[in-house]
Amino acid sequence: MSSSRSQNRPVRSSKRRRRTPADASAATRDDPSPWESLHEDLLELIAWRVLAGDGDLLDYVRFRAVCPHWRSSTSCPRGRGIVDRRFHPRRWMLLPEGHGLYPGHGKLRGFVRFFNLSTGAFVRVHLPLFRDHCVLDSVDGILLLQRDHDTAIRLLHPFTGDILDFPPLETLLRYVSSKLVGDKWNYLRRIGAASINVSADQVVSLMMWSPEILQIDPPELEGMEPWLPPPTLIAKCPANTVNTSDSRFYHLVECDSEVLVIALSAGIHRKISVYRLADFMLGRRTLRVTCIGGNALFIGQRNLCVSSKAFPTVVGDTIVFHHYQQGYLAQYHLRSGTLEPASDGTIAEYAIPSPTCIIYHIYTCCFREQWNKGHIRFQGLLTINWRVKRKWRSGA
Repeated sequence: MSSSRSQNRPVRSSKRRRRTPADASAATRDDPSPWESLHEDLLELIAWRVLAGDGDLLDYVRFRAVCPHWRSSTSCPRGRGIVDRRFHPRRWMLLPEGHGLYPGHGKLRGFVRFFNLSTGAFVRVHLPLFRDHCVLDSVDGILLLQRDHDTAIRLLHPFTGDILDFPPLETLLRYVSSKLVGDKWNYLRRIGAASINVSADQVVSLMMWSPEILQIDPPELEGMEPWLPPPTLIAKCPANTVNTSDSRFYHLVECDSEVLVIALSAGIHRKISVYRLADFMLGRRTLRVTCIGGNALFIGQRNLCVSSKAFPTVVGDTIVFHHYQQGYLAQYHLRSGTLEPASDGTIAEYAIPSPTCIIYHIYTCCFREQWNKGHIRFQGLLTINWRVKRKWRSGA
């Protein structure tokens, strides 16, 4: 009897059942990670540190994408991308594609590429509104656009899609002097923009009126009408001498949250000096800067600070500029005081071959007339007109 029972008893398996991925995920859901349960105030503090540090808006977006709790505990940049300066895409520039592929060109299928001057990162964004808009300028990564058919001025945040509308450009025509010779539209669209963030709630624009440096404070509200305070003289550069070969041209550029003054001398043997604006304001005009943190300063109609760590072909602690007398793109080494070509090839005939080095793409960003039309500086004609919609884009 007992033998029959033992024969009918089920045989136990000698091996344990292996855990499957489904079991592991179920256990993870039952035992959440402590990172997912961080307090909301702590998450918000960390998120603002991400924006305020060396990171940028895309780092903040990645931070919010870690888990639903982190996303719900931090502020969404969409809807605040323009009005809140913390969400501005700092250090991001629209990439000039070359070959006349301007934003909105049919071959780009509505996509526009941007690159970061500090990290070297590239992103591709779908912005179909460029079918009837053109770029006038860019500040802090925010694009200043003009709508073609009614000349409406708009600010666009390229990563959040936020748009801020301003009155049409034609409303400014009455402020243009009647004595102006030439196309008034051309004059209006050529006006550039610049700003330097000095605090969390104030923007101060600096204007170079050689040899004086002027500060322009934001408009103030007096009663019902805003008014613009008059410019304030904050520093004065050494004046030029009678000898034109010793003439100097001054430029302002922001580098690592510090405003630098670059002095370029005329003549074949170019001499370049870099000073801190803070020293100029204190009257210390002899303290030259020989190290700018491994960055390179690109000098043109607009001045850019580029990290050499992000772009292998960019040399740190240099000034990149167009040497007009010898016809090449030069780089000046601040420490040694030597001058050499920034890239291979001559630009004397404005016919650098393709494909071009990234240095030429970066340098093109200093010249709005080529940058917003998808052309590369020194590749083709110096003056380029719009191939499409010239009626609305004259001067842009």
